[in-house]
Amino acid sequence: MSLDDLDQFLTLRDSDPGLAKALAQPMDLERFLALAAERGYVLTEADVFAAQQREHRVRTAAELQQDQASEARRLRNFING
Repeated sequence: MSLDDLDQFLTLRDSDPGLAKALAQPMDLERFLALAAERGYVLTEADVFAAQQREHRVRTAAELQQDQASEARRLRNFING
């Protein structure tokens, strides 16, 4: 379906203790998709991979910002020194 559906499914664990417990355990992709289907979400392998790529891009951007902040602090100290 879409990343929005996957996000909604994952948000459902906040109000569904059984789902939260199931998602806290390691599982294969087929079981994950089956859990989603049990709750009315039609997700595909492509949706999961797209979410992983999105997470990687977000994490990479955050890491770049941290590196830039660290470098800026180092330069500020050098310039003021």
